[in-house]
Amino acid sequence: MTTLVERPDPHSDSGTWLDPWHGAYAARAHGLRSSEIRALFAVVSRPEVVSLAGGMPNIKDLPLDSLAESARTLISRHGAQAMQYGSGQGWEDLRQRITEVMTYDGINADPDDVVVTTGSQQALDLVSEIFLEKGDVVLAEAPSYVGALGTFRAYEGEVVHVDMDEDGLIPEALEEMIRRLRAQGRRIKFLYTIPNFHNPAGVTLSEQRRPVIVEICRREHILIVEDNPYGLLGFDSDPLPALQSYNPEGVVYLGSFSKMFAPGFRIGWALAPHAIRNKLVLASESAILSPSMVGQMAIEQYLSDYDWYGQVKVYRQMYRDRCNAMMTALQDFLPDLQWTTPKGGFYTWVTLPEGLDAKAMLPRAVTGLVAYVSGTAFYADGRGGDHMRLSFCYPPPEEIREGVSRLSRVINAERELVEMFGTNDRAELPDDAVSAPAPDQV
Repeated sequence: MTTLVERPDPHSDSGTWLDPWHGAYAARAHGLRSSEIRALFAVVSRPEVVSLAGGMPNIKDLPLDSLAESARTLISRHGAQAMQYGSGQGWEDLRQRITEVMTYDGINADPDDVVVTTGSQQALDLVSEIFLEKGDVVLAEAPSYVGALGTFRAYEGEVVHVDMDEDGLIPEALEEMIRRLRAQGRRIKFLYTIPNFHNPAGVTLSEQRRPVIVEICRREHILIVEDNPYGLLGFDSDPLPALQSYNPEGVVYLGSFSKMFAPGFRIGWALAPHAIRNKLVLASESAILSPSMVGQMAIEQYLSDYDWYGQVKVYRQMYRDRCNAMMTALQDFLPDLQWTTPKGGFYTWVTLPEGLDAKAMLPRAVTGLVAYVSGTAFYADGRGGDHMRLSFCYPPPEEIREGVSRLSRVINAERELVEMFGTNDRAELPDDAVSAPAPDQV
């Protein structure tokens, strides 16, 4: 017997031809959109394309044979614990190790104030969940991390950008923006900042500005959310003192093992003032019950048994060499452009010639077998078309050079088109769109 299924009326509030549950979604779900780079992810992943887009760390230098043996030992000796549920706050032994890792940032922390999360991205989600209501303002650098912007927007917060320069966030610009927003009666919930080797700008907040930024926020009673995934990956030195070290009661500090060890474990953390920590634990338990015990135990064992800081130094040298390859290639192939010169991390921020639009040019770049991330992904207000983020973390130096060479041909061809036909029009996402980056683009 054949059962006839009535198709939904495409004009009905309850559903559409493509999605019969369209009318059942929460309003915020209708704002979810893929970022422009995610739409091209399958093409960018082709081996013939040199991707200067992705933020994937290069983990080829990890001692994989030793790690495999450690994993075998972990399961054979502690499998019953590793395969079981754990604490919603995270395993105490790992939280203790995390406090030791943070001493390199000048942080003196109690393990009881650490919450283990599923990557630092979950920590961003938890902070947004417990603080943001519709219309609340999040202050963020201009530009800012695409994954954070999408999270804040998903919780109906409004990102207001604050200018930065080669020394990071500008204190005077921060003060002026706070004054302006308060005069409008706006409610500012927190400042989100990436002080070390910024994603996407590649710059570092200067040591002189750090206490100034902290004091402004302390005086104005504005929480700071300090995101520090790249802090240990400075090319020549340990990181500058964390903002948290200047005012532990006014900063939520986010860290991750994704860049300094391996992203596949999906282990990050938040260090928060005690009352905020309690809320984060409750929110995390509601979302995931508890973080992965096997992942936590594997990382704790790695930190205990291996010279993890020596491995970080190996990464520093590798990324320094790749950054040098990027800087040299830009100078050789695109000498009239401007770009930032990072002292660590994964990225440089490139300014395009007048009249060129990074988002409009991206499909032509992929056709030319090179990829980048358009600067539009890193702004909540439609800016960024005159910039692109280039990543040097994953391709080897010879591929970086070839990628920049291909990019130069695309840019030069685009210049000719603009000279002939005029400036590109920039396509905008809807006002309620929430960008969701592909995992390797963050």
